[in-house]
Parts: sequence; C-alpha cells; structure tokens
Amino acid sequence: MKKRKIGFALSLVLAAGTLLGACGTSDKEGTSGKNDKNDNFTVALVTDVGGVDDKSFNQSAWEGLKKFGEDNGLKKGTKGFDYFQSKSDADYKTNLNTAVRNGFDLTYGIGYKLKPAIEEIAGQRKNSHFAIVDDVIKDKKNVVSITFKEHEGSFLVGVVAGLTTKTNKVGFIGGTDSDLINKFAAGFQAGVKAVNPKADIKIDFAGAFDKADKGQSMASAMYNSGVDIIYHAAGGTGNGVFTEAKNIKQKDPNKNVWVIGVDRDQVDEGKVSVNGKDYNVTLTSMIKRVDLAVQDLSKKAKDGKFPGGEQIEYGLNEDAVGISPSKDNVSEDVLKAVDEWKQKIIKGEVKVPLKPTK
Repeated sequence: MKKRKIGFALSLVLAAGTLLGACGTSDKEGTSGKNDKNDNFTVALVTDVGGVDDKSFNQSAWEGLKKFGEDNGLKKGTKGFDYFQSKSDADYKTNLNTAVRNGFDLTYGIGYKLKPAIEEIAGQRKNSHFAIVDDVIKDKKNVVSITFKEHEGSFLVGVVAGLTTKTNKVGFIGGTDSDLINKFAAGFQAGVKAVNPKADIKIDFAGAFDKADKGQSMASAMYNSGVDIIYHAAGGTGNGVFTEAKNIKQKDPNKNVWVIGVDRDQVDEGKVSVNGKDYNVTLTSMIKRVDLAVQDLSKKAKDGKFPGGEQIEYGLNEDAVGISPSKDNVSEDVLKAVDEWKQKIIKGEVKVPLKPTK
C-alpha cells in the first residue's frame, strides 16, 4: 500500500462549495467511482461502541463530518451526511451495509475495531468507497486508511505531566491493551521520563471504551495510591476518570488532582463548582484532529480525488496532534518546554517510541 504524509490547512480543508442533495435510494449500492467534482456527493460514518456523543474520538469525527456537510450545503440524512451508531461489535457490518444500501458515496468506519467488518463489506461492495480511521487495510482499492502519530502528541502531554506533578506519580488509563492504545501510553511515558526521570508511571487498561463506571473505579484506585495526574485514552470509559477527579475536588477543593483528556479539547469535562467557586480538573488534552482528517478526505472524495488503497498519516508536522488550546492550568515555563520538545520531534532529533517500556 502506498503511504502518504499529508499536510493540510484549514483553508483547504474547509473550502466552500454548495452541493445539491444526493439521490440515493434504500436499495441502491453506492457508486462512488462515478463521482467527479460536479456530481452530487453523500457521506456517512459508522461509530464504534463509544457512540457519536462520547466526547472524544467518535464525536470529533462526527463534528468534522457535520462541518464538511455544512460548508458544502448538505443536509443531515441520506441525501447529504449522516451517521450510524453501533451499540455493539455486532452492529458494524449491519451499519456499513445500511450506509451502502442508502447510496452513500463514502462511508467512514471510526476505530480499529471496525477493520474486519470493513474488509468484508468493502470486498463485497467494490463500487463503494470506504475509509477506516486508526487502522490500515491493505490491497483494497476502495478503502483509504487514516492513521495518526498519537505517540507524538502523547509525548507532549507527557512533558506537561512530568513537569506539573507534585507527587512524582502519574497514571495512564487506556481503553484496550492494543497496538493503537499502546502508542498513546508509550508517548506519554516517554514524555514524562524525558523531563522527569524519577517519576513513577502507572499504566493500566480498562478493556472497553464504553464503561465509564470502570474508568471511575480505576481512577479512584490510582488517585488513592498517590497519583495526581491521569492521562486517559479510553473514549467513553475516560468520562469516569473525570467524574472521579471532580468528586475528589468537591470533597477537598485544596487537593490538586488532574485529568489529561484525549482526541478533542476536554476542558468542559473538567468543570466543577465547589461552594460557589469554579474549578477545572482538566490539565490539558491531547488533540487528535480526526475532525480535520474527515473533512480533508471528504473534500478529496467530493472532488473525484479519492486516494483508494492509500494510507494517509497525520502527525505533529501536519498540526494534526498536539496539546489543546485550553492552557489555563499549564504554566508558561511548561508550555515553553512543550514547544521545545515539539520542535525536536519534528526535526527528527527525538524519536518517540510506539510501545511503552515495562
């Protein structure tokens, strides 16, 4: 498979252009191969079990699709843009097939868990175009693979954690013990150790992306052990980490416990009020611009430039990963250090690992 590194600017991704509604029917297989920039264009996404309102990965993808639709005069529905929510793994193939039957020209599968389903459906529906986010599907000319250098962005929030911790104990909670989530853990661990070699880093996995109660119990155990900063890469499970941190803050406003969010700026998830005073337990977030990647590829597909069979990878060099714009809880000295390490990574002076050390 060809692999491309693509830099993109908002002005290109968000290029305006009003489109008429598409004319798909419930029985028609998508015929993406016919599209050129003058044709009608429809696009959909299939979520993983985290759901479209997981305040993380799936939500970011949906926000990107909505923005693309709005910028191109499309309406939500089968004649414009839409999503299909998966409540269990068993829904993936059903939802992908439903999108094809409704005539969508391009269908995204959000998350590596959809890989087997996309491989099967794409093999059956060769006239339809698909994209998988966070995994690679080879040898299928009707599938584009979108990946990110999550380890690079995670390194930067690791720098923040390593320079901010007061207990010298930080934690990581991942959704699953997988190659993808280990990239987050590895980058975070390396970033912490780069600036604070004596720090102790606890890494654990919940085994699910949709179990907020599990995330809360894991966070409780970590905070009780002395950890004062937890970075989560756990989708909806990570919502429980925020819940626990806010509960601790409500019980003792003077206790500094922090959460590092993931995928999108999760500053709103950290808001908590205690005795009429506002606090925020979100230290920062590792931004992963799934929204811009979705807009970028949708624009290419609409213009008849669908890069079938290729892998598109987004990292620091493309401003597709990094720390969130909400920086009220991060000192200027720490932000300066983050920028210095960012430049080292971009220049190739620092190679961020893909797997954490034991």
